[in-house]
Amino acid sequence: MAAFLLSSPGVYRPQSDSAVLARTIERSGRARGRDVLDLGTGTGVAALAAARSGAGSVTAVDLSRRAVQVARLNARLHRLRLDVHRGDLFAPVAGRRFGLVTANPPYVPSGTDRLPRHRAARCWDGGRDGRLLIDRICDGGADHLLPGGTLLMVHSAVCGADRTLDRLAGHGLPGRVVDRIRIPLGPVMRARAAMHEARGLAEPAAVTEDLVVIEASRVPEASRAD
Repeated sequence: MAAFLLSSPGVYRPQSDSAVLARTIERSGRARGRDVLDLGTGTGVAALAAARSGAGSVTAVDLSRRAVQVARLNARLHRLRLDVHRGDLFAPVAGRRFGLVTANPPYVPSGTDRLPRHRAARCWDGGRDGRLLIDRICDGGADHLLPGGTLLMVHSAVCGADRTLDRLAGHGLPGRVVDRIRIPLGPVMRARAAMHEARGLAEPAAVTEDLVVIEASRVPEASRAD
């Protein structure tokens, strides 16, 4: 992960999930020579990891104007090329396909399925089960991946890694968990611990959570036919 990244109020600052996703991008070699799409780029940390790893091109998307500005600044700071767009997930790249799609979506289970649009909580709120953005990425991923292309996505295990894998497989993207780390609960997760426990999303008195990186690849049509 880049040693220094600029940020701004309301823009998600790189944390453990950002670090494990960037590490997977760099170690996997999946970005090399490929056109890469980074969804919910924030400061651009995952997009920059792809650029450093030899991507042919990197397109980054975020709904936040500030995030778009910050990602562009960080690209200049690190002398790496990013094409950054403001928009909702795949909307700015409609009709395009990529060799690698990366994502660190908001995934913290929240009190409602109505997601905030103009508060810092939009960086982490993922709906009642934390899956509103995760599921949209699963559902849209195949349409934006080249045959043999790969999706790398990180989220908390409280959202259900198996649910993500099942949903991806239903769209022709068989996958697996390629990295998992255990971290102390952060401030938002701690504040919502009782709610998560009551919904059966977390173990009683949990003080840690697992983060998972899921890798899924689009099966070429010929292989699917076989």
